[in-house]
Amino acid sequence: MSVMDKVRQMLKGHEEQAMRGIDKAGDFFDEKTHGRYSSRVHSTQDKLKEQLGVNRPPDEPPQQ
Repeated sequence: MSVMDKVRQMLKGHEEQAMRGIDKAGDFFDEKTHGRYSSRVHSTQDKLKEQLGVNRPPDEPPQQ
């Protein structure tokens, strides 16, 4: 079992909270760097949400 599999399993049922945490951490970093890396921060947030499976539409089943 990979690390990402373990993280996904831990987040099961807490997807909304994980998404808020990813957004909050990215926004904090973006604020501290005065928006210098804004596009990279948003791209990283999207990729992380995709990897964790928290950025999917509600009617779409989680990826296994």
